[in-house]
Amino acid sequence: MNRRITFAAASVLATSLGAAFCAPAAVAAPPAIDAAPAAESAMQRRLAAEEASLRPQRIAFQGYFRQAYARYPTIPAGTLEAIAYVQSRWMQLQPGKADSQDERHLHMPFAHGVMGLYAGEGFADQVGEAAHLLGVERDQVMRDARLNILGAAALLDREIRRDLGAPDLVRAGGTSVGRADPGPERIRPALMRYAGFSPSPAEAVRASAAGDYARTSFAYDVLLAQDRGVNDRGIVVPERAIAWEQAFEPDQLVMLRAPMLRLDAARDRIDLGPYRVDPLSETLQRAGGGDAKAGTGMLAPAATDVGIQSTDYGPALWVPSPYYRSRSSYSSVTIHTAQGSYAGTINWFKSNPYSVSAHYVIRSSDGQVTQMVRNANGAHHVGVHNGTTLGIEHEGYVNNSSWYTTAMYNSSAALVRSFCSKYSAISCANAYNGPSHSGVVVLSTSIDVKGHQHYSSQTHTDPGINWDWRRYYTLLNPGSGGTTKYLDRFESSVGHFTTSPTYSGSTRGISTASSATRTCSTRKNGSCSLRVLLKDNASSSANWSVRLLSGAGNPSSNTALTRANGKIGFWVYAGGSGMKVGVGIDDSDGTERSTTRTLSANTWTYVSWSLTDAAQWNAWVGGNGAITAGTVKLDAIWIERAQTSYDVNVYIDDVQIRN
Repeated sequence: MNRRITFAAASVLATSLGAAFCAPAAVAAPPAIDAAPAAESAMQRRLAAEEASLRPQRIAFQGYFRQAYARYPTIPAGTLEAIAYVQSRWMQLQPGKADSQDERHLHMPFAHGVMGLYAGEGFADQVGEAAHLLGVERDQVMRDARLNILGAAALLDREIRRDLGAPDLVRAGGTSVGRADPGPERIRPALMRYAGFSPSPAEAVRASAAGDYARTSFAYDVLLAQDRGVNDRGIVVPERAIAWEQAFEPDQLVMLRAPMLRLDAARDRIDLGPYRVDPLSETLQRAGGGDAKAGTGMLAPAATDVGIQSTDYGPALWVPSPYYRSRSSYSSVTIHTAQGSYAGTINWFKSNPYSVSAHYVIRSSDGQVTQMVRNANGAHHVGVHNGTTLGIEHEGYVNNSSWYTTAMYNSSAALVRSFCSKYSAISCANAYNGPSHSGVVVLSTSIDVKGHQHYSSQTHTDPGINWDWRRYYTLLNPGSGGTTKYLDRFESSVGHFTTSPTYSGSTRGISTASSATRTCSTRKNGSCSLRVLLKDNASSSANWSVRLLSGAGNPSSNTALTRANGKIGFWVYAGGSGMKVGVGIDDSDGTERSTTRTLSANTWTYVSWSLTDAAQWNAWVGGNGAITAGTVKLDAIWIERAQTSYDVNVYIDDVQIRN
């Protein structure tokens, strides 16, 4: 089944974003390794408690979303859930409360409620406008989740109607039988205006290229959440395939690294004119290489350089901030949590009254990186230490662990590893490797990679209690975690497996009702596992071949694996007979597929493949049938079975590499 979205080129149609300062504790060194199990257990208990506390309100949010769609039928289904995911990760933000936003981090405007509405302070006054449209008080929109959702819906409905007019309801015999749905692609301009980054329509007209980039990124984030779908820890964004080429210009898609094509690249030949599909990331790129320059759509004039690839760090986009200073040395890396969204942070750093900035901003959903200050300059992010440190802002809020995704950790660690290889005074081996903190704890200057809260003369408490420093240290120092390295244990989230079994166009035979969700009722080890529910596609007689993507199939979202003597494996439980599993590995020359392992029904089986044994690998997309790179990435777990009309559950646990 090749259900991914279309891109038209020539004659071919291809399928396919605190607490006050306290007296510092004694200067801390990385704790002894013996303390690791206890610290990890404490982290897991915190995550479980957070999930339990948020689940009731997240269930209530779903009812409020239904009410909003009934009242505002112009809004495509799933859009409100996606906006709430992008802005708050489905958490009722209440500025000023210790359990919501710890302080005015970098003076970012506060966001309010589950929809993350702004109330002025440098951004638009969405709260005031929503209150006016609903005929209620401002405080009600800020504090009442139902009115917050209805207010956001009213604002978005207003923008959609400016473009598309009133909805045409579907009627039969004079009776309404449905709601209008213009499709998410058609409301992209409305989403950009809705974003709320400009304090007035007049400023929106005069907006800079960086502002346009931020609004474009916001719209992209909302559509991406729908394209992938979310079903994790009570957050549910219905999966809805996005026709990316209908929403954005081709050069915008190149700049955004959009998941343009989800296809069986081994079988399908696609003529995309001046563009090509990268066989590993399956994103659209210019056929001749180079960056997306503005000249179409709403991107910047070429002279601004907005959106081009960074010259300091290849995977990053470049969106310059005017706020920087001279640098005296490269001594450390500072880890921040932005207390805001990816797009909002980018917009704030390009134009704010406080001259604040950071070198890089990282998106939670897929780990996309935007650079805003050159490495050679000092950004304005950690006070008296600005001239000696490199700063990385991570999208999210300190009190909600949902923001700290596997993709974000992987992307951030890859960026810091590049610093460690480039600047001799920064050593990844000297990164902090202890428990997370909720307050200010000043660490020794000998620790090269640490949080904002770990420096002297600071009041900020980010990245906070939910940042997993031990996990991060292991990513910064591959091989430091012992002979077994776990990629996903599913104790607190779905980890790398954030998309449904049918998200890849290489999947055949199963229906879009199939799902991949975390479950704590069946597991091999620990408390939870990944449940893959496979449902037959009644309109197809094809045998089942499921490419369950890791990191949405994008190598940059996956963890680097050392090839030498490595064996990739996992525990698997098949709730039916005739099942086979394999893996795909992104190598330096393409993607290789493993041989398959036959599973016994209704029992846990450990399966593995040696990365150094060519007999266990076959060429797939651009590969040569052998794994040759020193480090590689897991592309997918493959699940195969002869066609059947019965539902089959497959459980996966403890995805790992053993050296």
